[in-house]
Amino acid sequence: MDDERPARFEAVYNRTYGQITAYAVRRCESPQDAADVVAETFTVAWRRVEELPEGEEATLWLYGVARKVLANHYRGDNRRRAHSVELDAEMADLYGESPDSGVELAAIGQVLQSMSDDDREMLSLVAWEGLDREEIATALGLSRNAVRIRLHRARKRFSRALAKADVHFTSESRFVPAERPL
Repeated sequence: MDDERPARFEAVYNRTYGQITAYAVRRCESPQDAADVVAETFTVAWRRVEELPEGEEATLWLYGVARKVLANHYRGDNRRRAHSVELDAEMADLYGESPDSGVELAAIGQVLQSMSDDDREMLSLVAWEGLDREEIATALGLSRNAVRIRLHRARKRFSRALAKADVHFTSESRFVPAERPL
């Protein structure tokens, strides 16, 4: 049976890859998302190769798997968007326009989006999740000192990018929430 498993999977993969890829491409916003959906679909097929039906039924079975993978993808995408909305709200609370701050929320959002994923994640863990250095170190598998250095550098880059975008703020409207000093 072990010798049949790879051969069976390979035959189904070769016969259906184009169809499943086209299915995913038509339903995803980007080619990368479609590639992820296809990869996950065939990962499920490999894990459950004993359940794969014969012939054309295998294609239909894979469409069903791809449909479920897409549903999970959409749910994850919706969660990411919801978290982004929450982060935007948090940023509005921290930097919301007020007579004394003069901060433009749209510019801050653009600056944050232009930063590297690592910097954005580090700043988000502090501002959005309210984590301290120790908690961030645990979450990211880093030393506390590495977090301190990376956070310091991310804040500096964020400040420089804000200044370059002509966004000015006072020390009271810092990126770090006042109730959780680092």
